[in-house]
Amino acid sequence: QVQLVESGGGLVQAGGSLRLSCAASGGTFSSYVMGWFRQAPGKEREFVGRVTWSGGSTVYKDSVKGRFTISRDNAKNTVYLQMNSLKPEDTAVYYCAADRFLRGLDVNAYTYWGQGTQVTVSS
Repeated sequence: QVQLVESGGGLVQAGGSLRLSCAASGGTFSSYVMGWFRQAPGKEREFVGRVTWSGGSTVYKDSVKGRFTISRDNAKNTVYLQMNSLKPEDTAVYYCAADRFLRGLDVNAYTYWGQGTQVTVSS
């Protein structure tokens, strides 16, 4: 069973950048597909992007394409979410998630979750 801990959230002005990290422990990190999700107040948790086991393939939500980049370092058991050109609508709690299988892009496709990190983008 893998444990996930996110970090790197904070307050940033619109147009700024943040890099989130998600450190994994308790499992073989390279065996997991890693996803990033976010949840804004009053809204459902939504898919942001995901990266496959070796980092060879990524998929993103349309609204973050070209602004967000997911990468992973299997030697450091860490997945990253680089967020550039941030907008107020990106404000949310960001979660990383893991699953052994490539099953889909919704919350039900992931078994393990971190506790989340708050990202607030001011206008």
